[in-house]
Amino acid sequence: MADATDTVTVAGEDGSVRLDRWFKRHYPALGHGRLEKLLRTGRIRVDGKRARSSDRLAPGQAIRLPPLDEMAGPTPPGPRQASPGDEAMLRDAVLHRDDAVIVLNKPPGLAVQGGSGTERHLDGLLDALRFGSEVRPRLVHRLDKDTSGVLVIARTPLAAAFLTRAFREKTTRKVYWAIVVGLPKLRQGRIDLALAKLPGREGERVRADPEEGKHAVTYYRVVDSVGAEASWLALLPVTGRTHQLRAHCAALGTPILGDAKYGTAAHLAGVPGTKRVHLHARSISIPHPLGGSLQVTAPLPRHMRQSWEFFGFPEDVADPFADLRT
Repeated sequence: MADATDTVTVAGEDGSVRLDRWFKRHYPALGHGRLEKLLRTGRIRVDGKRARSSDRLAPGQAIRLPPLDEMAGPTPPGPRQASPGDEAMLRDAVLHRDDAVIVLNKPPGLAVQGGSGTERHLDGLLDALRFGSEVRPRLVHRLDKDTSGVLVIARTPLAAAFLTRAFREKTTRKVYWAIVVGLPKLRQGRIDLALAKLPGREGERVRADPEEGKHAVTYYRVVDSVGAEASWLALLPVTGRTHQLRAHCAALGTPILGDAKYGTAAHLAGVPGTKRVHLHARSISIPHPLGGSLQVTAPLPRHMRQSWEFFGFPEDVADPFADLRT
């Protein structure tokens, strides 16, 4: 795209899409606040006229864009340089790498993005995953700080737009493994429980709220159990709400082992690593930006592997949801 003002024609597949969603689809790095400012000052126009973020587009309309430096806004502080230890940790965590995509087995305890009091996070360390590329890798989705497992990273802007759309349109399939305290009354089922964010002093948290909450659906299956003391659950989220799996497991009456935020009794005496959250993004299947699909499985982190051995759970099992079509 040129450095001067540019004009982009709305494609047929983008017809009837809201303007803000069009930008999120094609320019995922442009924040909503920056977009609103560019619209408010007339730097972005549709068919030569001022527009609002809620306006619906039609195929063939012309969107005038300002230069790229205006789209980006003020230059943010530079990313945190990875220490040799962090760089080695991230490279060891790579499960898959090609020209468009990197898939990590994110370690538990590493935040994906920064926040209040969080200086060390994956987003600030992504330069360690350039592997000689001139383009800095980009995040396209998140995992909780305490959740381990498969995390997809885009290596190019086009890959970022493609993968962001895949997550938004739910053409991905993610399976999580968890150990929960107790045994669900039904060994498999569908949890349909809306969740609303509930900010508090102890950090981000959600609660069940059928009235004001956002739609949230999870399928679960008991893979194995130790009497009624503990269960190994496979979890398949249809939506991707904040803390969805943690809140849904708690709503079943079986909080995730080690999850003190959603389970006051989420510990088991004698179990190794019982104070660490036992939730792991085990596998993902996602369309690949270069064609076909990408399927990746992540080994369990150390504390969960120890718990698997303690309970005698086998780690090599078939996909518990192979017969499920959501």
